[in-house]
Amino acid sequence: MIIGLTGGIATGKSETAKYFESFGAYNIDADKISREITEVGKPALVELVNALGKSILYTDGTLNRQKLANMIFSNKKIKFKVEKILHSYIISFIYEMISQHKISNSIILVNAPLLFETKLNKICHKTVVIWTPYDVQANRLARRNKLDVYHVKRRIDSQMPVKKKIELADFVIDNSGSKIDLKRSVKNLYKLLTSNIRIE
Repeated sequence: MIIGLTGGIATGKSETAKYFESFGAYNIDADKISREITEVGKPALVELVNALGKSILYTDGTLNRQKLANMIFSNKKIKFKVEKILHSYIISFIYEMISQHKISNSIILVNAPLLFETKLNKICHKTVVIWTPYDVQANRLARRNKLDVYHVKRRIDSQMPVKKKIELADFVIDNSGSKIDLKRSVKNLYKLLTSNIRIE
């Protein structure tokens, strides 16, 4: 069974994925894949440099991810250009990983921030959205990325509205509480998915 996991920035997707993994799911992390395909010498990084210039690199040739993120969240044209380059590589990588693990794992988790935007939800049997109230999400993002209110709002607003994601999802997990609460919610959902739901 393939489960799609998504949510807004700083809502707790990575933590949720770790709990799914601890209960037996195989976790495919789109953000991790994105980092891997943009390492030095990889075709995706070469394409990014060709499109945006060498200013996105550190002096050692590695990708300056913070600078690229700032460019993406401040310019829609650049955001579109970067996504167009990266998404084909990421999606291809995800398909390959699913193919390799679909027999040995009862639950394969596709953990992708842009699950619905990239249509990856189409390959999932069920989809899950992680939700937190806006103020909780904004505070977490500000602390994690050391951002001011203006840049926090820009990053959150650049994504598909969480309300829309909730409308598209099969399940919603509320992550406004503690890590213990989150783990309990994931455990209950995992039990439901593996015990009560049968996918034909």
